[in-house]
Amino acid sequence: MFFLLDTVMQGIASYVWPFIRVSSLFMVMGVFGATTTPKRIRLLLSVAVTFAIAPVLPPMEKMELLSLSAVFVIVQQVIIGASMGFVSVLLMQTFVLAGQIIGMQTSLGFASMVDPSSGQQTPMISNFFLLLTTLIFLSVDGHLVFIRMLVASFETIPVSMQGLHLRGYQALADFVGYMFGAALTMSLSAIVALLTINLAFGVMTRASPQLNIFSIGFPVTMVSGLFILWLTLSPIMAHFDEIWQQSQLLLCDVLLLSCNINGGI
Repeated sequence: MFFLLDTVMQGIASYVWPFIRVSSLFMVMGVFGATTTPKRIRLLLSVAVTFAIAPVLPPMEKMELLSLSAVFVIVQQVIIGASMGFVSVLLMQTFVLAGQIIGMQTSLGFASMVDPSSGQQTPMISNFFLLLTTLIFLSVDGHLVFIRMLVASFETIPVSMQGLHLRGYQALADFVGYMFGAALTMSLSAIVALLTINLAFGVMTRASPQLNIFSIGFPVTMVSGLFILWLTLSPIMAHFDEIWQQSQLLLCDVLLLSCNINGGI
C-alpha cells in the first residue's frame, strides 16, 4: 500500500514541478502575461504545455510534495520561470520606452491610451511600437523559443532547492541597463532631427521676433514628428533582431545552456 502511494505521489510530482515553472513563465511573459489575457487562458496554456513536455523531461529526484523543503523548491521554480518571462517583458519594454522618448520629442506624447501589458497610461506611439513588437515576436516564434529553452532548462537546472546562480541575477540586472541603451539608440536619430528643427525655429525667432513661434512651431513639429516616425519604422526589424539575439544569449547565460553565436540552443 505504501509502495503504491509513493508511486502515485511521484507520478503527480513529475507533473506538478514542471507545471510550476511553466505557469510562472506564462504569468510574466510578454503577450501571455498581459493584463488583457484572461487568467483562465494562462492556466489552460500552462496545463497543456506541462502535459506536452512532462514525458520528455529528465527523471526528477524524489521529493515530498507536502513538506517544508517543497516550499523552497516551489520558490526556486517560480523564480526560474518568472526570470525567463521577465526577459521577454524587457524585450518589449525596450520599444515602449523608445516610443515614449520619440513621442515626447515630437510633441505626440499628449495622445495616450492604456498599455495592455501593464494597464498604465502610455503615449500612443508606445502602444503602436508595442503592438508592432508583439506581432514580430509572434511571427518569429519567440514564444516557442522560450518554451524550448524552458524544456532545456530542466537538464541544466534540475528541480531542486538549487535555483539560478548569482551570475544569472547579475546578467538580468545588466540587461535592464542594456534596455535603456537600446531604447535610446533607436530614438537617437529622432532626437537629433527634432533638435535640429528646434534650433532652426530658435534662429527664426532671433531673426524675426515678431514671428509667433508657438502658432507655427507646434504644427510644424507635429508634422515633422510624423515624418520622422515613418523613417524610424524602416530599421525597426534590424533593432528587433539585435535585441532578440541579446535576449536569447541572456537566457542561455541565465539557464546555463550551450548556445551558438545566433542565440539558438
